[in-house]
Formats: sequence, structure tokens, C-alpha cells
Amino acid sequence: MSETAQGFSPITPEVVGAALDAGLAAIAEAADVAALKTVRAAHLADGSPLAALNAQLRNVPSDQKKDVGKLVGGARGQLNKAYAAREVELAETEARAQLEAETVDVTAGFERDPRGARHPLPALIDRVNDIFVGMGWEVADGPELENEWYNFDALNFDADHPARAMQDTFFVEPVDRHLVLRTHTSPVQVRSLIERGAPLYVVCPGRTFRTDELDATHTPVFLQVEGLAIDRGLTMAHLRGTLEHFARAMFGPEARIRLRNNYFPFTEPSAEMDIWHPGAKGGPRWIEWGGCGMVHPNVLRAAGVDPAEYQGFAFGMGIERTLMFRNDLQDMRDMVEGDVRFSEQFGMVI
Repeated sequence: MSETAQGFSPITPEVVGAALDAGLAAIAEAADVAALKTVRAAHLADGSPLAALNAQLRNVPSDQKKDVGKLVGGARGQLNKAYAAREVELAETEARAQLEAETVDVTAGFERDPRGARHPLPALIDRVNDIFVGMGWEVADGPELENEWYNFDALNFDADHPARAMQDTFFVEPVDRHLVLRTHTSPVQVRSLIERGAPLYVVCPGRTFRTDELDATHTPVFLQVEGLAIDRGLTMAHLRGTLEHFARAMFGPEARIRLRNNYFPFTEPSAEMDIWHPGAKGGPRWIEWGGCGMVHPNVLRAAGVDPAEYQGFAFGMGIERTLMFRNDLQDMRDMVEGDVRFSEQFGMVI
């Protein structure tokens, strides 16, 4: 009975030649070493056409096995030889291209002072400071490692307020020293009021710390700017006027703000401040920008100021958040990864 009758395709020179030609063509067409490895899997490895023909040799009659085996083996040897030659050729081409790409002209002059770009966050803080200095305010600074009294007690936080829990705030060991990484720049306001007295107009930018996971909209270390105005006769009208001027200076003459009732321990009454964002993703809308309100009498008393004589207002907002919707940024992680390409898009000014 013949091989075909038994269910096996005959191994002919035409069949072997077709498998060889297909393999040689695929090897010649491979553009790089990675593509060549794919060719090996298709035409040389187990399961390839020639490998399948080789496996059928056991079914060839004994008197034909020598000739058929020589035919299949020769094709496989020719294909392996072509593969090895092409592999060497492609590897040399890729190595040559890599060397050319990495070539350095050691005789060329170099730029001793390469052009850089300021990171947009400190540039934006400078812009905020300029706005308030132009209004006659002062810029104040304070320690990032802060006493719990300045960070919480002096700001009218209750002893059991959630912000005082270790899952929200970085406490420094030993805990009984009552030292924390400040959770806001409000302690600078208290320190400024104690040191300078009233009347007082200060803006307080700086780093703050909270136990947030780093993601697209949160970071455990972030920048904040807060403002404090203490004087005789200040009202919510002065607060709103200040914030409207600030918003227009930051976002253009068409900027608008609105205030919504809220609660903060250190202000009464308190409000959330929204800004109208005409270029927001998904269409124009109101976006929460920060918090504000009239300074709570208990805060004034903690700083040694008589609330019957002086009143004031305070406000605060995140610098990263301001940069995000001011410049249409989507991921806060881009601001902290240190890639100079992120800063270069802003140039030297914000």
C-alpha cells in the first residue's frame, strides 16, 4: 500500500523545494534580529514545514528513505546556513547603527552653560508672590517641621479632630515631643501674627505634607499658598475683592469666582472658593480652587490679638492644583518625576 493510501502525503522535491523557498524568502525579508527570530519559529523550529516533513521520514519505505532523507536534510541544512548568515549580517548592521547613533565628536566645542528651564511650581509661586507684593502685602515663611500647637491648637482644631490622627498626618518620633510635618502653611500665619502683631497682610507659600498616596491628583508632599489679612474693619467684602483680583491676575480678566458655605476650624464664616474654568476638559465649568473665610476669634486670641479690635480674613489653595487646571495638565506625577522635558515646555515664565 502506498504512503498516500495510508493517509500520508508523499515527500517530493516540489514539496521540499516550496518549503525551502518560503523559508529563504522570509529570512531575506527579515529587517532586524527580532524579526529574524520570528522567522526561525515559523520555518526552522518544531512544527515548521521542513520539521514536519522530517518527522514523516519514518513512514517512507526503506528503499526510498535514504534519498528522501537526503532531500529533506539538505533543505534544512541550507535553510539553517542562510539563517546564520542573515543573523550575522543583521547583528552587524544593528551594532553599526547603534555606534553611529552614539558617536560623539570629541573635537567639537560644548556649551558650558546649557540652557535650562525653571520648574513651573516655583515659577508659579513667584508669580503669586508678585501679585500680592504688588498689593502691598509681605511674603512670610516658616519651618516645615512644626510644633503641634502651631499646626493645630492655635488654629482652633479640636483635640479629637481627624487631621490630628497618625493616618492623616506625619508625626515625628517620639510622638510626645508633639512635632509634625506641617499639614498646611497656616502655622506661618500664626507665627507671623505673634511676631509682627496687627495690622498684618502676609502671603505664605511653602511645602506641606499629608499621608496621601502618589497618584494623578494627590501627592504626599505638595505646595500651598495661604494669605492672611488682619486689620480694623475687614469684612467678607474685602475677602471677595482680594480673591477676585487674585483670580483675574492669575487667569485673565474674564476669570470669575464664587463662594460656597463650608466649615473650617480656623475661620467663621467659612467658604469654599470656586473659579470658572472656560477651558476645562469636558467643557466650561466651576472648579474648586481653595478655602477661605473670616479668621476665627479663637485664632486671634491664640496669637495675642484682641478680636474686638481687629478682624481679618484668610484663604489658601494648592499650587499643583492651580497649575493643573491653569495649564491643562492631567497628571500630578509629571510634576515630581524630575524630567526636564516637563519643565522645558513652560520656558522661564509661568
